[in-house]
Amino acid sequence: MHNKEYTINQEQTARFAKAMGHPARIAILEFLAKQTQCYFGEIYEELPIAKATVSQHLKELTDAGLIQGEIETPKVKYCINRDNWKLACELFGGLFCRCAEKRKCCSE
Repeated sequence: MHNKEYTINQEQTARFAKAMGHPARIAILEFLAKQTQCYFGEIYEELPIAKATVSQHLKELTDAGLIQGEIETPKVKYCINRDNWKLACELFGGLFCRCAEKRKCCSE
């Protein structure tokens, strides 16, 4: 039996990575990151995403904490969760930098 546990950073990095694991979600994140303030409107009108699947993608990103959404009838307001966005940047940056700085790879 294996009783080693993953670190909090490993679990958080995996949660962010899973939430970003679809091109539509990357498109949503890129769109929202370009906004100077919270976006009021229907995201499917701005991006090449089918209306039927937008809410599923928004839910995944919200559940992971990468975006925030608030209902302000009749629209919903969306924005990047800046604290978690910064955390994701640090986690992924650290992971990629640590991996890139190691010794030579098999193909080199």
